Amino acid sequence: MSDLNPVVARVTERITEKSKDSRRRYLDLIDREHENRPDRAMQSCSNLAHAFAGAEEDQEALKNHRGPNIGVVTSYNDMLSAHAPYYRYPERLKIYAREVGATVQVAGGTPAMCDGVTQGETGMELSLFSRDAIAMATGIALSHAMYDGMLLLGICDKIVPGLLIGALRFGHLPAIFVPSGPMPSGVSNKQKQAVRQLYAEGKATRAELLDSELGSYHSPGTCTFYGTANSNQMMMELMGLHVPGAAFVQPGTKLRQALDRAAVHRVAALGHHGNDYRPLGHCVDEKAIVNAMVGLLATGGSTNHAIHIPAMARAAGIQVDWTDLSELSSAVPLVARVYPNGSGDVNHFHEAGGMGYVIGELLGAGLAHADVIGVAEERGMADYAREPGLDGDGLAWRDVGESGDAEMLRPAGDPFQPDGGMRLLEGNLGRACFKSSAVEKARWTVEAPCRVFQTQHEVAEAFAAGELDRDIVVVVRFQGPRANGMPELHKLTPPLGVLQDRGYRVALVTDGRMSGASGKVPAAIHVSPEALGGGPLSLLRDGDIVRVCAETGTLSTSAELSQRTPAPDPQAEDGTGRELFAMFRALADEAEKGGSAMLASAGL
Repeated sequence: MSDLNPVVARVTERITEKSKDSRRRYLDLIDREHENRPDRAMQSCSNLAHAFAGAEEDQEALKNHRGPNIGVVTSYNDMLSAHAPYYRYPERLKIYAREVGATVQVAGGTPAMCDGVTQGETGMELSLFSRDAIAMATGIALSHAMYDGMLLLGICDKIVPGLLIGALRFGHLPAIFVPSGPMPSGVSNKQKQAVRQLYAEGKATRAELLDSELGSYHSPGTCTFYGTANSNQMMMELMGLHVPGAAFVQPGTKLRQALDRAAVHRVAALGHHGNDYRPLGHCVDEKAIVNAMVGLLATGGSTNHAIHIPAMARAAGIQVDWTDLSELSSAVPLVARVYPNGSGDVNHFHEAGGMGYVIGELLGAGLAHADVIGVAEERGMADYAREPGLDGDGLAWRDVGESGDAEMLRPAGDPFQPDGGMRLLEGNLGRACFKSSAVEKARWTVEAPCRVFQTQHEVAEAFAAGELDRDIVVVVRFQGPRANGMPELHKLTPPLGVLQDRGYRVALVTDGRMSGASGKVPAAIHVSPEALGGGPLSLLRDGDIVRVCAETGTLSTSAELSQRTPAPDPQAEDGTGRELFAMFRALADEAEKGGSAMLASAGL
């Protein structure tokens, strides 16, 4: 194992230094919580009776305090394919707990919305703030002070970050994330993308498009493209918060069940009554957060995590920003290409060596911290550099060996590109993120007149009318956290992709999000400060020359903005529950800090 890369070491040291005070306050909090945690045996009999009344066959064990009681926070619903497998999990987890003298109770549930269902719809404006709601729901679930550990059942976009943020406020307890795995592969990603573009051009019918989409998203399990959901699973592995190798094993398999069983047994062993106490708040330290960022960069993961990582880190008293992410990107090579960055999906990625291969390469090159605490039996990341399998009825881990597909996984010494493909752009239009790993290098620089829009629907109308057939920078503003909750603008990808395929130089600039489905069109996203309240994007006018350059890290306009009056802030719209989130919009901080109302108002 190599010495730690100097850039990784320097960024870790900088994060540790700037987080010194906030991290100390956080550790003091969870130490107090640990010291003050009530002994259940001394609690009011009335309190205990309320807690045990529904426990059925576990009631005697709970009454007599026979072993640790594990609280499950679940995001089950059967509309969201990734979370539908959780339907039977409580029953199974209770059985696994009894095997080691423990008990399991479902502490509570959280909402779990699907960005795939709400893409282009008004419900998407609730998406980012659902993370705050999930964190608060997690806090409510764990507030009963009945638990010695946590099992967190979640996979998708805002759900894992929300669960982690909420659980970190109970960081004196051990915790393990329990994914359910990806659905089997369906229609090829290349075919799916082609039909989407044909539909955008009016050359495919709605029925043909729906058949194509159903061929891709077809059964329980996570969507198989490498978006935010699967990037979540990658990060939980690199932070040591999964049973090693749990990320991409499909639902309903014997291996999946064995990994779930191991998660219950491990969290029962990590509580304060045992000799291997590992509270979540100590596991999620500066090194674990840096590992998450390194993994994001090395695998070309979702741009949404440029927002989620700062928010998750803040919940543990750790301060990170896009400068940290961009500097790490300069040193971390891209070792994986998974759709939309490559042709194969996460099932192909897993079969080719998956997370075990990636983690082994990063550790071998000194690009990840090997000494995070984690939840594996041996502390540190070494167990995560292997892959799980079955040995009889039990789990066994084996060495991964070489990449099984050089078009998908490459060694750190011979990567797809030498940097991690997440670049910080800066200039007189603000700070933004650019996912260069998804864009051909020849398209990293676009300088053209802009056309300014306030909704993605306006862009679609202009495209259909033929008004965008030229070299153009499409600006979609008033899409930030305080304006409308910072929705994903993934519906822009097909029309902008068509323009690019027609030979035009095209780029997108927005204070909104584009997600892990960010594709081949160059995009400066998450622009901060946002347009609402007079941010630089509010000063742009149609025809201004805008430069987007990932080579030089530039986001600027040649127009003189200082004498201009900002475009008026749009009035917040109601309907689809958006009015219920007015408080979140009013209190939200900037995207670079995580776009959170809850963390901002808590002073974290």
